[in-house]
Amino acid sequence: MTDAFSKQVEQIKTGNGFIAALDQSGGSTPKALRLYGVEEDQYDGEEAMFGEIHAMRARIIKAPDFTNAKVIGAILFERTMRGDIDGKPVAQLLWEDRGIVPFLKIDKGLEDKANGAQMLKPMPGLQALLEEAKGFGVFGTKERSVIHEANAKGVADVIAQQFDVAKTVCNAGLVPIIEPEVDIHSETKAEAEAMLKAECLKHLDALDDNQDVMLKLTIPTNDGLYDDLADHPRVLRVVALSGGYSTAEACERLARQPKMIASFSRALTEGLSKQQSDSEFNDALGSNINKICSASVA
Repeated sequence: MTDAFSKQVEQIKTGNGFIAALDQSGGSTPKALRLYGVEEDQYDGEEAMFGEIHAMRARIIKAPDFTNAKVIGAILFERTMRGDIDGKPVAQLLWEDRGIVPFLKIDKGLEDKANGAQMLKPMPGLQALLEEAKGFGVFGTKERSVIHEANAKGVADVIAQQFDVAKTVCNAGLVPIIEPEVDIHSETKAEAEAMLKAECLKHLDALDDNQDVMLKLTIPTNDGLYDDLADHPRVLRVVALSGGYSTAEACERLARQPKMIASFSRALTEGLSKQQSDSEFNDALGSNINKICSASVA
């Protein structure tokens, strides 16, 4: 274990702050840009679209409040990892200049719904991607599935697949963030979360001593439900996704979870606009960062 990796592990385990999710992919980028004040008729084609989102992410990363005083990690999209900011690879800049631990989104989207859940699509070339990520200085990965209802088979299948991928990531020398999101609109959300917890504990108990993971979960209906997961010796940290809640509601719910910190995407960028001056942009982002950090360390 390198000195840098050891420092990153310690920061993720004990750091006061949250993990920023800057990993919108091709399907979600147009919506993210619209919220940022960039309409689809303002760019021509995929390359221009990704150029706009990269510029937005660079603006966020370079903002005064985007440091490890409040942001302990950041999740990147593949194109962002391969890009640079001011001539420096993004993951390297995050760690060396901002003190923020870099992660990479590795999933390729979701399968169609079956048994009340959506599994991960196949990930061809995963091993090569993990090696590439290590070369860029990435610390860990993130892969997202979705659970829509309390269907025992669907929940079990999602968690089993997530842990299979996690073991591959661990064997490559990276730390996986396992993300089985439970839909906040599910009529059986609380029941699905109880199933998820039981399945996660079963798989966590079966991990080897050198296989450490993180969990990214929907903020639970029953406060403190995931405390046992956070206390498991194989879990570095349990982080929360906002899942469609407003920033205010997500932060209010998160503040009631003593052993979860945030890993928000839309809530982080709420109210940001390309048309804002740097001062206006930095003030708005700083306000979001303060709210999310406060809820994470409450």
